[in-house]
Amino acid sequence: MISMTGYAFREWSSEYCSFSVEIKSCNSRFLELHINTPHWLSHFEPKIREFVSSVCSRGKVDIFIRMRETNMPLNVSVNTNAAASYLKALRAMASELQLDDTINLSMLIGMEGVLEIEKNRDDTRYWSSLEPVLKDAVEAFLAERTREGLHTQENILAFIGNIESSMQIVAGYVPELERTIKENITMRFKELAVNEIDENRVLAETAMLLMKHTIGEEVSRLSAHLAEFRAEAAKNDRPGKKLDFLCQEINREVNTIGAKSSILEVSRAVVAMKESLENIREQLRNVE
Repeated sequence: MISMTGYAFREWSSEYCSFSVEIKSCNSRFLELHINTPHWLSHFEPKIREFVSSVCSRGKVDIFIRMRETNMPLNVSVNTNAAASYLKALRAMASELQLDDTINLSMLIGMEGVLEIEKNRDDTRYWSSLEPVLKDAVEAFLAERTREGLHTQENILAFIGNIESSMQIVAGYVPELERTIKENITMRFKELAVNEIDENRVLAETAMLLMKHTIGEEVSRLSAHLAEFRAEAAKNDRPGKKLDFLCQEINREVNTIGAKSSILEVSRAVVAMKESLENIREQLRNVE
């Protein structure tokens, strides 16, 4: 099993930039990817989404990519039209207000749009640096989800074992339940009948009541569902949806057993099975 909860953080730096990748996730019915990157790296999002989608099938996954540039080559140009417009406006304002403050270069440089700065970003170089950091983070993220998933699987199978133990208790009362039904019918016929008891009628009445009240078939189906549950958990790394369906089937059989039987020990076993099943379903909500 693989948990839908996980976390990983990796970072890398060089003389011109540094990257950090943080991944965290929680449970969700479907795969929800949320990728947060600096705007100049947003065109890498399809690659990131494709890569993460190839290794995750369910869960809400948040990916945060941060980048800091150092010693980055720059192209700086002067927008003389903008500077001239600012200068004209400032001189007009000074004349109107009768100010004699000197308009200097440092004042104009601080105006928006006078200096146009363009960083020489190399996308190929960026991706070649980011990709291994991303892969390393995803591997650590998957390892964490796998570790937690194995722990969850141990807990779930322990509860399956509890259900199997309770089922054995229930199965032990199947012959007694059938015997009790037959004895009750025979006794009723003895109380009502004057002549000799019609054995065929007793058998027919017994068969009808057994169909309504015996739990042998439910126990058999429950045993098959539990065996299939164990097999699916063993062979499938991402069995969440199938196991959730099997829990519905197990719950149906347990409820039917509880409804049919009036034996106190069986009712107690049914309550124990329901408690274990609820614990299983709660933990399955976090399994892929």
